[in-house]
Amino acid sequence: MIAAHTVEDVRRTEAAAMAALPPGTLMQRAAAALAVACADVLRETTGGLTGRRVVVLAGAGDNGGDALLAAARLARRGVAVTALRTADRVHDEALADAHRAGVRSRPWRPGDEDVCAGADLLLDGIAGIGGRGGLRPAFEGLSALDGPAVVAVDLPSGLDADTGAVTGEVLAADLTVTFGTAKPVHLLGPAAALCGRLLVADIGLTDLPAPALERVEPADVAARWRRPRPSDDKYSRGVVGVVAGGPDYTGAAVLAVQAAVRAGAGMVRYVGPAHPSELVRHARPEVVAGPGRVQAWVLGPGVSPDDPDQQAHVREALRGGEPAVVDAGALTDLPDLGPQHVLTPHAGELARLLGAERSAVEADPLTHARRVHEETGATVLLKGTVTTVVGARVLTAAAAPAWLATAGAGDVLAGILGTALAGLRDPHDPEAVALAAADAAVLHGCAAALASAGGPLAALDVAEAVPAALTSLPGWDTP
Repeated sequence: MIAAHTVEDVRRTEAAAMAALPPGTLMQRAAAALAVACADVLRETTGGLTGRRVVVLAGAGDNGGDALLAAARLARRGVAVTALRTADRVHDEALADAHRAGVRSRPWRPGDEDVCAGADLLLDGIAGIGGRGGLRPAFEGLSALDGPAVVAVDLPSGLDADTGAVTGEVLAADLTVTFGTAKPVHLLGPAAALCGRLLVADIGLTDLPAPALERVEPADVAARWRRPRPSDDKYSRGVVGVVAGGPDYTGAAVLAVQAAVRAGAGMVRYVGPAHPSELVRHARPEVVAGPGRVQAWVLGPGVSPDDPDQQAHVREALRGGEPAVVDAGALTDLPDLGPQHVLTPHAGELARLLGAERSAVEADPLTHARRVHEETGATVLLKGTVTTVVGARVLTAAAAPAWLATAGAGDVLAGILGTALAGLRDPHDPEAVALAAADAAVLHGCAAALASAGGPLAALDVAEAVPAALTSLPGWDTP
């Protein structure tokens, strides 16, 4: 898991560390890590260091100081460095060290975007973790910069460290080097895509509090995904009930059932009309049609709001209190819910639940997912390039390729998640439910990457790739 902490928590922890260390220690550690990262990028992109051109954008805060100290280290290794000061005052000691190392510096001037574009690497230290609200007007032209590799100090300038919202122009990074711990901006959409690769440099911060949110990684899924024990039978492994599809949307039923089976459910029951029941039986002859014992439900994929029979099955299942995936056609007229119910909307569906604009949800997914969680009591899995889970914990998943934006992909995720919920030892533990939701999203993304191999895919391909995706997770074979 990658942990992220708020600005307030980071500053409090840094203050305690600085009180116990010689002055400037944390900044020197940060600069050392930053210089190594920049050197690595230069080697990757240009093949060397000597004579390579680096432009540093140095702001007034500590990030500007980090950038200037890193510039000094690079200059001492033969890199030609120019520092453009983007504020009236910058860190005096860091600037002096940069000058001693041969770094040339001057104030930012209109038109300096061209100077930046001619560099081999641009080091962004304009704003610190206290910045927000987009780039200042003088620097907005940098958002369209094309040419140098961009390394951001702590976060790309123009973003808010505590949110994933994008509210203005941003200097997007190829690599973001942050210190001590990730910040929420690095793990949340849509901002995470503007951070590029993330490097969390250890500068010796200890005693950080509980994280504000966490990114679930494939190795975490391998450690948690329930595997059958010798004493298990089909019931103890988990029975998933599926209410999906109908006469008009038959594919959703097949996809949700297929995914639940392939994710390892001990048994899958399908509840629905004769058509598509016969299609489900043909695709998966081991599936049992009709009601019966169930440990978790998958409700709503492909269910029409105008299908009274399937809608009645959805409501009956929700009244039972078992964990449930509440998707698509089940996301209407929601009854009282609990954290064991996982709502799985995309941005448009969540916008309809809130009476909001889809664009607002896409610009700030976390805020809107939190609203739905608070209003319904359910755990919320908001699908997207970065999937956001809000419940007893705030978690994100970002393992999916862009090819996964295809019809039926959500039905497959619902089936995988149903199996994850059915396998919980304590299905009414809110934290376990949130983790299961994030784990399912990561596994879904890994299966998509495996099925895609870099090219197009179909939803059924993703479902069929789930077993291979599980066994390829880092640590899967580890006892």
